[in-house]
Amino acid sequence: MAMGPRLDLRQSQSLVMTPQLQQAIKLLALSNLEIETFIGDALDANPLLEVGDGAPAATDGANDEPDLRRTTLESSPVDQLIGEGRGEDDRPLDIDPGALDRDREPGDADWGGDIRMSGGEAGPDIDERGEGEVSLADYLHAQIGPAAGDPVSAFVARHLVGLLDEAGYLPVSLGEVAADLGIEAAQAEAGLALLQSLDPTGVGARSLAECLMLQAIEADRHDPCMARLLDNLDLLARGELARLKRICGVDDEDFAEMMGELRGYDPKPGLRFGSGGGDPVTPDILVMPGADGGWQVQLNQATLPRLIVNRSYYVEMRGACDDKAARGWLSDKLADANWLLKALDQRAKTILKVASELVKQQEGFFQGGVSQLKPLTLRAVAEAIEMHESTVSRVTSNKYLHCPRGTFELKYFFTSGVASTEGEGGASAEAVKAAIKTLIDAEDPKAILSDDTLVDLLKEKGFELARRTVAKYREAIGLGSSVQRRRQKALAAVR
Repeated sequence: MAMGPRLDLRQSQSLVMTPQLQQAIKLLALSNLEIETFIGDALDANPLLEVGDGAPAATDGANDEPDLRRTTLESSPVDQLIGEGRGEDDRPLDIDPGALDRDREPGDADWGGDIRMSGGEAGPDIDERGEGEVSLADYLHAQIGPAAGDPVSAFVARHLVGLLDEAGYLPVSLGEVAADLGIEAAQAEAGLALLQSLDPTGVGARSLAECLMLQAIEADRHDPCMARLLDNLDLLARGELARLKRICGVDDEDFAEMMGELRGYDPKPGLRFGSGGGDPVTPDILVMPGADGGWQVQLNQATLPRLIVNRSYYVEMRGACDDKAARGWLSDKLADANWLLKALDQRAKTILKVASELVKQQEGFFQGGVSQLKPLTLRAVAEAIEMHESTVSRVTSNKYLHCPRGTFELKYFFTSGVASTEGEGGASAEAVKAAIKTLIDAEDPKAILSDDTLVDLLKEKGFELARRTVAKYREAIGLGSSVQRRRQKALAAVR
């Protein structure tokens, strides 16, 4: 067969992540404060961008989808003079402006795909954000899951972590916390006890005496004499050592030993960590009761500057440009500004849509408190709003929601669940673990419950689980098998 050159024309489809789409995805994962910083850098880099007067339009309800970030692109005589700017606002974000025909010299650089800072250098990637010193809040959150005995205590403890000051103290009363979360005082006490059991010892204390007491208990030094010493720290501050020694009922040697022990404690355990843990959280989403009994969901506009494109300045500058390179640079800046406004508008609408569905799914929590929190997954929210699960994950990352019950991270509202015998809703996996622990703690040492018996008892409580699932949850909370527990309780009875 003869060999020869040939020319073929083929057509195919492929999915391409353009630089603009990559930036839109990165903006979606940023919090409002990070967006504010990014906008400040964009204002420094682009002369056509300005901060507009007045607040952006806000939503009046959870189902409304207003243009939260109005871009002031209405038709005007100035707009009609801008040939390159028309038609760009309706293009999808995955269209690369660099691939379009522009008024530029051949070989000019295309529109950059990386987020740029004010000095022109590339900004940090999403994976690089937040790296650095570990904060107190992050350190405590990592311990709560393994240490929690029930989901309500874990939720309360996580809420209390957000209230701690930079020294690790709790500046609010438990009564206020219980009222905000809609829980009983005993549940608030259990959450505080869980928090105070974490490392560093002394965190979550409400006073200096309580902080030192927790550390004395940890060191097995909290005897009656030490308790009296901690109850009278005001005498120590005034230097009345003789009176304090009489109150404690110790001699000089024991008193010196107690003082040496006291000096070894840390009065401000939270200061060992980064300052991020004590900083107040700025919510990205605001949820307020509506007049019709529903809920109003809106973005926190206090941290979102309103951007506009100064098109009059563009026309003035374009009239003064004599060469194609300058006009090409100016067209690039206009395209960048238009894309940024469109990306911010799409980000705001996406966050609002996800938050509205989240409030709808967890309405029981907003009405009745932590006890009404339902199991929820990212996929359930994504299917309800017809978005991809990864998009919902980015929206809920580093975002906080403020409601009458307090400020919560969006990730807190997503918990795993198990099937319910009623066939509706289901129950949180943490609630099932708590039920298993309650049953085992109350079992008779002479009639240890097997996993099959636990399955039947849990079914009566409304939990539909297989025996191997019960065994998995039992092992996850550190409880042995029926044989192991029988031996342990037999030895405890002998002792």
